[in-house]
Parts: sequence; structure tokens; C-alpha cells
Amino acid sequence: MSADRETNHDMTHGDVTHSDIALLLADAADEVDIGTAPYQAVVRGGRRRKARRWAVAATATLVIAGSTGSLALAGALNGDGDGAAPAATQSTTVEGRHLYEPARTMLATGRDQGKAWRVVVEVWGAPKDKVEAQGQLDAMGLYGVKPGDVRGPAELVGKGWVFVHLTVGDGDSATVVQGPVEKGDSMSGADIQAYSMPLAAEGSEGAGASRSLVIGKVAPTAQRAVCAWDDETTTVVNRAPRGTETSTDTPSIRPVDGSQPSWFVCVSPKGVGYKSADVPGLVGN
Repeated sequence: MSADRETNHDMTHGDVTHSDIALLLADAADEVDIGTAPYQAVVRGGRRRKARRWAVAATATLVIAGSTGSLALAGALNGDGDGAAPAATQSTTVEGRHLYEPARTMLATGRDQGKAWRVVVEVWGAPKDKVEAQGQLDAMGLYGVKPGDVRGPAELVGKGWVFVHLTVGDGDSATVVQGPVEKGDSMSGADIQAYSMPLAAEGSEGAGASRSLVIGKVAPTAQRAVCAWDDETTTVVNRAPRGTETSTDTPSIRPVDGSQPSWFVCVSPKGVGYKSADVPGLVGN
């Protein structure tokens, strides 16, 4: 776990309600050597210091990854970020709020070792009461997803939920990142959250994966993100021009329907691992 203390860290198992507790837990975790995790997370910036429970799935077992931060569902949660909310999420109708059918955005596609892969971001709006929340839980079940650590509908009230799905080849779609978003959260400036995982099909436990896949989110004003690899090389991802279709050749920063942050994907060179991700320079403050 990083010794960087500019952000709070929280454990996926259980709630963290105070920043000092989170920091104490992070300090304690620094003393434990658990080896290299197949999934890693990095957080930079973050003018808001709220503890968040964002789960990063592991190839074989759950790996607890630090994740705090600043993100929002535009419109549906009245986020106060810099980006304009998509018109669909400003609606007060059930459909426009994406309560029972998520907003879905194809973030990136590509090919690796002869297999096509794709990353899709799925955004569910915030229920206003327990009745709406129960309906949403039922709808999520039909889509084959379940919000982590949620024990009942009351825990969904006032929160949106984001699922990021990875599909490789003919394998089943796997939820690789998920987490809640609450009213008022946002990302700005050089804020960034990034999650690394093997580019492998679900159930393969990472076996045979030749590349690392990094999925991240940045402020809606960010024009560039840089992924650094453990061989000291970097990959620069630029914001896609408005209206540009998803390309297998040019990974880009893209707006996601229903989400205040924009999202991006980096793919490592063959046989190279993930090191870090940053938004270079002063962006959009």
C-alpha cells in the first residue's frame, strides 16, 4: 500500500467514518507484507477527503485496494463538478434517472493475443426511497450485478452505483470495479483514480495475461492522463474529440453517460506491469 498520505484510504470490508481512523488503518497495513496484488489502485489529488468503499475485483480472491475520492453521477445526483450533466440524467422520470435500467457507455475496445476485449461503464441512478431502492435491487439482479456490501434496499437510498465490466474473447463479462456515488461528490483539477488488473477473461485467474489493463477516472476538464509502467515507459491518453467513436487503436479519455468524471483505459506493453497514473500539469482548476 502506498505511503502517500494525501488521501484517506478505506477497507472494502466495513465502513470507515473518520479520516483519522482510515489513516491509522493505512499505517498498520504498511507494516504487513502481503505480496504483489493482481489488482492495484492509485489515487491522486482529491479536494474532498470522504472515505469511499470502491471494490476492485481480484482474479482469484478479493484484494483490498485503497480508494477514496471525488466522483459524481451528473444530474441524477446533482453533482457539483465542472462537467455539464447529460440531458438524459437531468430528467425526473424513472427512465431518465436510470433507476431500473442503467446508462451504459462503451469506454474502450481492443485485441490482445488474438482475442477481442471491451470495457463498459454502467451507471445506475440514486433511488429516492426504499420502494425505489428495492425495485433497483431487483433490476440489478436481472442484469447480473449486485452492489458490494449492500445488505438491503435502505442502503441504496440517495446513492448511485457504478459498475465497470471487462469482457475478453468469448469469456463472460466480469465486474472489475464497482462502487457507490453520493450527492455532492465530484472530481476536479488533477484528481485521478486508477485501477490495474490483468487483461484476462473472467475465471482465468490472470493466467496467460500478457498485458496490464488500467481503468481510471478523471475530472471532466482533464485533457490528458499518463500511465507509467514498471519498465519506466509511459502511455499518454488524450481526451477524445466530442462525438468520436470508440477506437481499438486509440484509447482515450471519454465522458460517460450519467457520470461526472470522465473515464479512460490504458493498456501496458506486453509483459510489463503497472506502476502509477497521473494527470500531468495544472488542469481545469
